[in-house]
Amino acid sequence: MEPLTPPVLLDRLLGERALGLRHLAGPATAEVHGVHASEMADPSPYLLGGELLLTAGAELTGAGQAAAYVGRLARAGAAALGFGVTPVHEVVPAGLAEACEEAGLPLVEVPPGTPFTAVARGVGRLMAEARTRELRRVTEAQQALAAAAARPDPVPAVLSRLAAGLGGHVVLWPDGRAAGGFSPAAAASALEALLAQVGRAGGPATATDQAGGRHLAAYALGPGAALGTATAARAAGDHTVASVAAVLLTLLTADRPTGTEAAALARLLLGDPAAQALDRPGPWYAVHARGGGDPRALAGALGTVLLDPRGPVVRLVTDREPDAQPGWRLGVSAPAAPDALAAADAQAGRALQRAEAARAPLARHAADAGFAGLVGEAEARAHAEALLGPLSPALRATLRAWLAHHGSWDRTAVALGVHRNTVRQRVARCAALLDRDPDDPEVRMELWFALRRADG
Repeated sequence: MEPLTPPVLLDRLLGERALGLRHLAGPATAEVHGVHASEMADPSPYLLGGELLLTAGAELTGAGQAAAYVGRLARAGAAALGFGVTPVHEVVPAGLAEACEEAGLPLVEVPPGTPFTAVARGVGRLMAEARTRELRRVTEAQQALAAAAARPDPVPAVLSRLAAGLGGHVVLWPDGRAAGGFSPAAAASALEALLAQVGRAGGPATATDQAGGRHLAAYALGPGAALGTATAARAAGDHTVASVAAVLLTLLTADRPTGTEAAALARLLLGDPAAQALDRPGPWYAVHARGGGDPRALAGALGTVLLDPRGPVVRLVTDREPDAQPGWRLGVSAPAAPDALAAADAQAGRALQRAEAARAPLARHAADAGFAGLVGEAEARAHAEALLGPLSPALRATLRAWLAHHGSWDRTAVALGVHRNTVRQRVARCAALLDRDPDDPEVRMELWFALRRADG
């Protein structure tokens, strides 16, 4: 699931009267993802992109330095420059506003009575408020989609509800059912290509693109089917909302096996030795799942209606190789023929135990002995990428070095060639993005193993 922390628009920060910020140059619509303060002549190596850089201009003492300084910030992806007047400069240096205007980098004057820490706190508070609003929007959208799925004509209802929630155009592929506004020809053509990509056998589960001024996304609904979205803007929670709709549409549009297959397979799930083999040879996968979602929605996402939802563990069998599903931990058996599903069911149970022990979204049966048998390489790497997904390569490298040096700020700074405060800021950013406490020994252990698997 993507992080639900939207950026702060610069004009929203400018509206905070208590800060007294004054907009001098560049667009006021820039998106601010964080704050960084530096008096270095070249702070660009310490920027991850999207920061409001705060400076008093200690290094901007000579004529002609402004353009080079602003150029470095713009190339590093800074969102805006906040210049604090006094004690170094009584006014913003001549040429700085012109350089920012030419580079398209917003320039904000920070008055003498406003500490940089107050600006940082203001950005943090606005980001928290935006996150709360986005979480509320996503929750309401999920509830509306679930209500739409219960209507007499559920597929058009879900499409209409999704289009309204995203404020854009949505389409089912290949049947062409759609809802929402019209997309430009360039966007429609690019979206069709995305849908064909994820809808084909062996294609990716999701894909994204931009064309015709639209943000495009496609979600696989099963073999030969996909959901596409085209929106003029993309909010932080849009992927989560569309993923919920994709799960519902998978359930609503999935092919259903015949009653004979369902009855035979249900008896196999329950361990009935008298159950008859299925007509299709497979391979089949037994799945054990634990989570707080609707078991039938999970079955739809896995392309099957063959499940036993009773008890704390949901048991399923599918002829589609399962992937991780939001809100669930899955244990998946090795591929099996119909007459081997009883053994596959036991394999899935053991795999679920390993998934829960490792706090991984999915574990597959592994026949190898030793550590590799307890945590298979593929599932370990999948868990690592899922856990570390919000982190950029620079943040991963910092976190790995910090853990390798047992949390020592000084030794990590020396190893990376950066200031210790930079290490602190990056580790704090990691903690916020991952929503985990790096001072917890259990969290450190999980992060270390994930980083080792991701680096391998």
